[in-house]
Amino acid sequence: MRSLSNIYAFACVFTFTLWNNIQPTVEDEFIANYSSSLLTSVPKNIPVRTHVLDLSHNRISGLGISEFVYLSGLQVLNLSHNLITELDFSVFIFNEDLEYLDLSYNNILKVYCQTLAYLRHLDLSFNKFTALPICQEFGNMFHLEYLGLSATMIRRSDFRYITHLELDTVFLTLEDFSLYEPRSLMALNTRSLHIIFAATQNFSFFLLYDGMSTSEKLKIVNLRYSLSYKDFPSPSLTLLKKVKTTDLMLDTVDLQWAIILQLFLLIWYSPVEQLTVRNLTFWGPLGEPTEYEFLPLLGSLEHVISLGGSMKGLTLEHVRNKVYYFNQEILYRQFSEMSITSLTIYDACMPHMLCPNRTSLFQYLNFSHNALTDELFQNCVTLTDLKFLILQRNKFESLLKVSFMTSRMRSLKYLDMSRNLLHHDAADTQCQWAESLTELDLSSNQLTDAVFECLPVNIKILDLQNNQITSVPTGMAELKSLAELNLAANRLADLPGCGGFVSLEQLNVEMNSILTPSADFFQRCPRVRELQAGQNPFKCSCELQEFIRVERQSGGRLFGWPAAYTCEYPEDLRGTQLKDFHLSELACNTTLLLVTALLLTLVLVAVVAFLCIYLDVPWYVRMTWQWTQTKRRAWHSSPEEQERVLQFHAFVSYSERDSQWVKNELIPNLEKGEGCVQLCQHERNFIPGRSIVENIILCIEKSYKSIFVLSPNFVQSEWCHYELYFAHHKLFSENSNSLILILLEPIPPYIIPARYHKLKALMAKRTYLEWPKERSKRPLFWANLRAAISIKLPKSFEENEEQSDATSNSSVS
Repeated sequence: MRSLSNIYAFACVFTFTLWNNIQPTVEDEFIANYSSSLLTSVPKNIPVRTHVLDLSHNRISGLGISEFVYLSGLQVLNLSHNLITELDFSVFIFNEDLEYLDLSYNNILKVYCQTLAYLRHLDLSFNKFTALPICQEFGNMFHLEYLGLSATMIRRSDFRYITHLELDTVFLTLEDFSLYEPRSLMALNTRSLHIIFAATQNFSFFLLYDGMSTSEKLKIVNLRYSLSYKDFPSPSLTLLKKVKTTDLMLDTVDLQWAIILQLFLLIWYSPVEQLTVRNLTFWGPLGEPTEYEFLPLLGSLEHVISLGGSMKGLTLEHVRNKVYYFNQEILYRQFSEMSITSLTIYDACMPHMLCPNRTSLFQYLNFSHNALTDELFQNCVTLTDLKFLILQRNKFESLLKVSFMTSRMRSLKYLDMSRNLLHHDAADTQCQWAESLTELDLSSNQLTDAVFECLPVNIKILDLQNNQITSVPTGMAELKSLAELNLAANRLADLPGCGGFVSLEQLNVEMNSILTPSADFFQRCPRVRELQAGQNPFKCSCELQEFIRVERQSGGRLFGWPAAYTCEYPEDLRGTQLKDFHLSELACNTTLLLVTALLLTLVLVAVVAFLCIYLDVPWYVRMTWQWTQTKRRAWHSSPEEQERVLQFHAFVSYSERDSQWVKNELIPNLEKGEGCVQLCQHERNFIPGRSIVENIILCIEKSYKSIFVLSPNFVQSEWCHYELYFAHHKLFSENSNSLILILLEPIPPYIIPARYHKLKALMAKRTYLEWPKERSKRPLFWANLRAAISIKLPKSFEENEEQSDATSNSSVS
């Protein structure tokens, strides 16, 4: 029950400490925080459902019942650090659930009592009481566990109302030792007693004795004595028979060395098992005894500690020495010969410690934050029971010597050498470690890859973070028992292998220089169940895609995923979580990319080949080449030939099977009568000796228009296709409107060959003249046709034609 109560009290204190660091005025359903809000009175708008109310660090001077009466569910109330001068407990009479009440650091002089039956924590310390404010009603607070008090005068009768209460902790601030009635504290019934003495008064041993006779756990703050050590009372050891304290802490101790020795002798004879002294300063005023006068004290101390006693552990933290003229090795000898199991000397500027002369009882040694060097415990054979050795933050340099230091500590299991200056040269002699050593902390040193050649073979937990390691050598000795390896904050460029770590289960490589972790890590290290690889400068690329895929298959073995895994490179992806980074399989698989490109190329070639065959592309290429060659020859021909342009109104293209319509209908109707049209017909205008293709091109070039007589026969004629192609080419090359389509007979689309796509396009996009079957409509047809080809040919050509006609007529005559 008491342990649960202790947990509850600790939770309350922790909650208020957290509030004092975070000072919002935000309210939620059950917590209202008005700390440090410059309030002069309790706010009127506190939510009625509030369970925890913080009004600390304000300027509240008075409390009224009306301010808390509506807070029926209030459980925790902090009113510390205010200006309250009077306290009436009846203010909280309606707060029946109130368990935690803190009124420390106020100006309270007077208290009006009222029983608060359910109160567990009451703190009235650091106020201005003359006598202890313990009312008769306090005796009814049977749930009370923590009681904080302060006074300038303490009498034994002040505790008479609470002697029957089984308190867990009593906290006292005493301002005047001269007004303390001896044996008063012994009236208390508490497991833990915390006393803060006045910093300006000389320490009283009798008050210390009363405290040690009151509780199992005692903490005293501010032990000072400015008078000569000869005036310090030396009480009889018989008084120690009633001491209850087994755990004693002395904080802020500023005493002469002789007084410290006396206190230590007395405590050694007491039942105290654990002694902790923090912020210790020992000194000696002018006129104090010389070193020879201290020798009897030191001798008696050595005699006592060699006999043994109840003490099992001694802790000295933050020690400052102002005595410089006696041999410090005498002191080191006293410490080394102590018959205790645990010794801590922390932050004492200690440069050395002696090896015990006989087999030591030490199981735990902590000499952190001192000035120890590689010479510590060299060739020491008496620390055979030592299991834990902590030497962090000293001045050790040689890892080799550290290994020799442990080689004879046959029980050593844990060694902490962090935050030193350790290094190791691969050329050094082979290291020799204690075979029992299973946990080693070498973090924050100057170690490189060579450290793996100087490690305990039976090590299970190894911490090498914050060193200068770039890789794990593959040819090192195997560490078959290693289960946990910490390589964070080094210079690794990739995940290490597990060739020498067959039992590795946890690996930490955070904060290294890993751009792209190896994707086969879990295959090479199948026993690893937790990998910490976050906070590295990951380069988001195809190689990293494989690692991300491995994470999905690892079953949650990647610690810190996904928050600790973000892209550092490239710049545009910086800050992107790896889980949100994706690249296609095609972009990352080179083989697949080549195969895909090859297949696409083959498909493209096949499609092009098919289209070439289907659309008769070779034919079009050949025709284009012939067109180009003909144009070139025309360009280099004689001037007379170059002037032969637009000799005809129109070139007529038709199938031989439709020649009767052309000869009987088209030519007579266009070349005869008014506005005769000069037509170019292959039978009469092709020049002998030239190829058909060349004649077609020249005729189209010499004609203003090209008339195509379309019919099913037309689409079956190869030469008609040539003529249509060249006419269409002229249409686009000269940007002219030279095509006239005459649909002699309907042409079903399915009979048009695929290569006649130009014909399909022309029939779909251009207007054509349809030959009417009714004779009444034919005059309009011929009129439209004449209008489509109406043009005046060059005069020179017309004169030549007239002369040619005249010559022909005279010849005929």
